[in-house]
Amino acid sequence: MKQITKTRVRYGETDKMGVAYYGRYMDWFEMGRSDLCRANGKSFSLWEAEGILLPVVEAHCRYKSSLFYDEEIEIETSVTKLSKVSVVFTCRIFHAHTDKLAAEGYTKHAFTSTDGKLLRDGNPLEEWLKECMEG
Repeated sequence: MKQITKTRVRYGETDKMGVAYYGRYMDWFEMGRSDLCRANGKSFSLWEAEGILLPVVEAHCRYKSSLFYDEEIEIETSVTKLSKVSVVFTCRIFHAHTDKLAAEGYTKHAFTSTDGKLLRDGNPLEEWLKECMEG
């Protein structure tokens, strides 16, 4: 299961020098996660309707090369680790016209109920992600 999301670095995502602000990479990671799930038929809003939330419990990003205002980028997102209680989405961001890696990282999410309790005995989302990874 891999999803490619294309977008551009917007003016508000850059600093005074036109370089993408480091905190925006997490926004792009989220964009990739959302697109991956939506493209496979299960948006975040559908998960929430089933009573499953995915709070971020860990995040990491390694910056490799700068991105600039109005540059087209590609966000490659995949599920790389899955357990009964959590999922890891790995993201790699590329300069679209050169395929040069700009950043790579991951976010780890716990499966919780709407009242914040960890879902320890499996859940429909975990099963769905497992099927997507195999298919």
